[in-house]
Amino acid sequence: MTTKYEKNPEAVAKLAPRQYKVTQESATEPAFDNEFWDKKDAGIYVDVVSGEPLFASTKKYDSGCGWPSFTEPLVPENVKENSDRAFGMVRTEVRSTHADSHLGHVFNDGPVDQGGLRYCINSAALRFVPFDNLEKEGYGDYVSLFDAAPKKEGSAQ
Repeated sequence: MTTKYEKNPEAVAKLAPRQYKVTQESATEPAFDNEFWDKKDAGIYVDVVSGEPLFASTKKYDSGCGWPSFTEPLVPENVKENSDRAFGMVRTEVRSTHADSHLGHVFNDGPVDQGGLRYCINSAALRFVPFDNLEKEGYGDYVSLFDAAPKKEGSAQ
């Protein structure tokens, strides 16, 4: 059975004010003042509205920017790109495909040996699913991304 990910009014109504501003109004949360910028636990990050899988801790790295940074999406089909010309800049916005949540931006200043991209993502757009909960929350397909033993805070993940 394939999971259907979608935006629904009930999920949007349950968002905290910061989550709503980021995902629905394309706001940006403060650097270094967000939930996941320095999280190191093993697991995946899903859209806070739809639950669609977006990024994995195995592709997360410390870019020094103050937001969670990833080298690539977990499921590329779940992340779409748009041109963003706000604030006199030309950037590439990333949004979730199924919920159309604003996630953040992608830049060309990531680790060269891993493709050179930096997906700079707002924590408020994400929900973290720890490795230990992947199976019971319906994300068992992603268990194989991690070593058999789950990694905890302070590990390389």
